[in-house]
Amino acid sequence: MTSLLTIAWIYIRIGLIFVGGGYVLIPLLNHIMVEQYHWLTLRQFLDGLALSQLTPGPLAMLATFTGFRAGGFPGALVATVCIFMPCVALMLVVGRNYDRLKRIDIISSTLAGLLPAVVGMVAAAAWNLGVSSLTGIKEVLILLVGFALFKWTKISPMVVIMGAGLVGLLLG
Repeated sequence: MTSLLTIAWIYIRIGLIFVGGGYVLIPLLNHIMVEQYHWLTLRQFLDGLALSQLTPGPLAMLATFTGFRAGGFPGALVATVCIFMPCVALMLVVGRNYDRLKRIDIISSTLAGLLPAVVGMVAAAAWNLGVSSLTGIKEVLILLVGFALFKWTKISPMVVIMGAGLVGLLLG
């Protein structure tokens, strides 16, 4: 079992770079959880990622799941608190002063530079997930239909996810 201090330190560091939403962290989380610490197998990671999409704050739930696997209930609690701690502290400071801060050239330029990097990280995460989970024609077809439904209809993402799960079950 991993020490709570190790879990806390890992999730505080992850929380510090939680910029652009959780999806940009998928490659980092995969590296830490699967490759470096072996808390999860790749299949467990992908299953945890898929299941976490059914909850609010999906990657936070993945942190809770991994914390539990690494350190039981205390590990789950520490991972969950520590992944949120840096961003909550930052938002408390920035939130009050955002209108004033966004007018400062260096901050405005920095934020403009972050967006392309975040898009690139999301693309890398999508690539990594695709390479490891699209193992056959069935998965590719589900991906294409899911993409089309999400992109060109107003169907709720939850319906798309649940429908994909049902199709996977039926085609088993």
